[in-house]
Amino acid sequence: MCCEVVCSSFQLKFLDSCLLAISTTNLLFFIIATGTLGSHNIGIAMATPSGLVVPNIKNVQSLSILEITMELARLQQLALANKLSPEDVTGGTVTLSNIGAIGGKFGSPLLNLPEVAIIAMGRIQKVPHFDEKGNVYPASIMTVNIGADHRVLDGATVARFCSEWKRLIEKPELFILQLR
Repeated sequence: MCCEVVCSSFQLKFLDSCLLAISTTNLLFFIIATGTLGSHNIGIAMATPSGLVVPNIKNVQSLSILEITMELARLQQLALANKLSPEDVTGGTVTLSNIGAIGGKFGSPLLNLPEVAIIAMGRIQKVPHFDEKGNVYPASIMTVNIGADHRVLDGATVARFCSEWKRLIEKPELFILQLR
């Protein structure tokens, strides 16, 4: 559980970094309209015995990895005890769903309205890949699917977001170099 929380904390911070890198006028309009200007309130889909809940961590852009880890642990405890407050589950801007944690390889995530995007991560799988000379080698891959509200985010913006997300997930050292 501890490793899962810390890994999730890094994934949340990667997501925050992508949101900062890929800004858009339409997204800014949405954020102003919903009163979340300047806030990266990232929802985390959690499977509980009572069903799926999506609490969110407020202002991820202002939090350290340790602070995110502590808040994520707090939300997980409350979710498992069925004691999340309305404040814990409202005000999200984007959701991260780790379907791989329950064995899922691929998913088509549906928006958690009024959020503008949801990212579903599948489980890591070993698959054969080819290098530039045609040699086969084992590679670890993870399927990531993004659902977005195209009234707010166009396909090109989502594609740029995907490229940035892939870059950070595959080379976390690039992200660590950005930390202050």
